[in-house]
Amino acid sequence: MEASEQGLAGLPPVGSRVVVRHRLPAPDPRTGATLTDVVGDLVHADRDRLVVLTRRGEVTVAPHTVTAVKEIPPAPARRGAPHRALSAADLQRVMVGAWPAAESEQLGGWVLRASGGFTQRANSVMTAGDPGLPLARAVDAVERWYDARGLPPALTVAGPVGSDVAADPLGALLLDRGYARRVPTTTMTAAVDAVLASTAASDPPEVRCSPALDEAWLAAFTQYRHAPLGPARAVLTGSPEQVFASVEQADGAVLAVGRLGVASAWGGVAAMWVAPAARRRGLATAVLGALAAQARRRRVRSLHLQTDTDNAAAQALYRRHGFTPHHDYVTLRRA
Repeated sequence: MEASEQGLAGLPPVGSRVVVRHRLPAPDPRTGATLTDVVGDLVHADRDRLVVLTRRGEVTVAPHTVTAVKEIPPAPARRGAPHRALSAADLQRVMVGAWPAAESEQLGGWVLRASGGFTQRANSVMTAGDPGLPLARAVDAVERWYDARGLPPALTVAGPVGSDVAADPLGALLLDRGYARRVPTTTMTAAVDAVLASTAASDPPEVRCSPALDEAWLAAFTQYRHAPLGPARAVLTGSPEQVFASVEQADGAVLAVGRLGVASAWGGVAAMWVAPAARRRGLATAVLGALAAQARRRRVRSLHLQTDTDNAAAQALYRRHGFTPHHDYVTLRRA
């Protein structure tokens, strides 16, 4: 994204991994280059300076010298394909921007999220990282924050596929406090190219894709889940980029929908739904393929999505199209 002379337009949030291109005060004496790149985590940003934490330490850049800034994925934590190489904690952080809350606040490395009760993810705490407080005090702060908003406090605890949340220190603390756990959610990932290859069809149904949320898409979405309009619009349109896909019949009735949220150079697939009368006709596959194509156009290589472990049909669909389990997380809510 381009920089303006008054500052940075659309600067990624502090904590993002970025590439910052900026002008040198004088041409490099060896190469003659007038621009250079800084790669690392954005740890501070204001009108006077940007601070990027690189492998060699902090680098300060004057905003007026910046020509472009781009958000990039976290550094790989292990070997393997890009969609498998991130740690569970890093992928948890990546996913925040693909389904953003209407309101959020940092507590150290945690992200407190509230959206008027619209969806579990947008009304829970992403707990990857250090909250900067002892766990009991951090949970106290979380409870005060949600109480002030009239919402029940909820926290997500991530771990390997099939792990027991009670074995996690935070999970154990919450269970001791009487929090109720819901069914685990599996985070699945896939390479964009693999999804495109598996969803290709000789005569696919037409899928309409738009960066704008329209009333027909939203009306279809609300057929399968409660969606207060204010919070729902804030979440659905709050990513750095989003695409809304739909399949319509001749009279304009929406038969299937899906959404792609692009953040941290990943694509998040969500809001997948097919009308009951239109199922088993390949519409979900067509929507998934269209969203993967939109991701490729944006030079996104990897996709993530979340399904509950008891949703066998959804997991089978996504496995068929190249998705594999990456990690699980459990949401614990105060009863």
